[in-house]
Amino acid sequence: MGISDRLVGKKNVNGNPHIEAVYPAAALPGGEVRIIGRGLRPMDLRRPRVQFGAVDGAVVISSDDFLVARVPPGAASGPVVVSTNGHASNPHEIKVAVPIAEKLHPVTNPALDAEGNIFVTFSGSRGQKVPVSIYKIDTNYSVKPFLADLMNPTAIVFDRAGQMYVSSRFDGTVYRVAPNGTMSSYAEGMGIATGIAFDRQENLYVGDRSGTIFKIARDRQIFVFATLEPSVSAYHLAFGPHGDLFVAGPTTSSFDCVHKVDPQGNVSTFYRGLGRPQGMAFDVEGNLYVAASLAGKRGIVKLTPEGKASMEVAGQGLVGLAFAPGRAAVLATIDGVHHLSWNIQGLPALAELPA
Repeated sequence: MGISDRLVGKKNVNGNPHIEAVYPAAALPGGEVRIIGRGLRPMDLRRPRVQFGAVDGAVVISSDDFLVARVPPGAASGPVVVSTNGHASNPHEIKVAVPIAEKLHPVTNPALDAEGNIFVTFSGSRGQKVPVSIYKIDTNYSVKPFLADLMNPTAIVFDRAGQMYVSSRFDGTVYRVAPNGTMSSYAEGMGIATGIAFDRQENLYVGDRSGTIFKIARDRQIFVFATLEPSVSAYHLAFGPHGDLFVAGPTTSSFDCVHKVDPQGNVSTFYRGLGRPQGMAFDVEGNLYVAASLAGKRGIVKLTPEGKASMEVAGQGLVGLAFAPGRAAVLATIDGVHHLSWNIQGLPALAELPA
């Protein structure tokens, strides 16, 4: 094949573009998706038109058999269509997350209570005191202040009784918060306390990003459960369906790993190859979803139990996720929260399951 043939690409014989696949099949506005097919570029090498429903997306790269397009603001779940030379392709469905709150500052997963209310932090920079530490987003997506006077709130979890626990990376304390917003200290001296998670016996695990995973028993005795390489930002914790603790902790590497810690505290590498892995959540089939970069693209990465990775949601600035009722997910970015109808059933937190 000559140079001119490679530049023009394969001939589009009938002039009709055709979409075979969109990868990933879900995205946030601003996320980039790869559209695979044939006849996707006009014969005069102009850029094709890509529409997400009735809204035009920006074409980043185009060729005859694939193009990369950026999901525009205002797009909704529905068909993607590529138009070239006056011809429109077949529609192909894509899921687009809906913004539900902005001007926040989560640094990991949001949290949902038993009624489906969403709780999100305004974490702030280290030592920054903000007017509202945690916001509550009700099931009608009404955003209200929930908690003030907590410096640098980081992770939020609920126990089996519906009690909220919040870590502070400022003072190394885990706080217990009543439904009316009354706050009390639950455990102190956790270093730079970041990620937290309950196991099925309601032991609480706390990630001190300087290199320690603490285990706090129900009687509040504190043990060193595991030690890891320090993180530059935080440890993010999630329990798998078999009782293993999974830990993501971004380092200065762009090839970070997710660790697996068995119930005896033995640490192994579950998957290596992510960029800045942050919040995590499991589905009922044992797949782990991580807010991370894969092959230079940011989004939600799926890691199968066998350790195979794939990008499932495209989106810039993603820091965490939580599965929601109705086969949906709540996605947190560095400054807001989105809702995605995803048809994936999340694994309940181990603290919510029978002991």
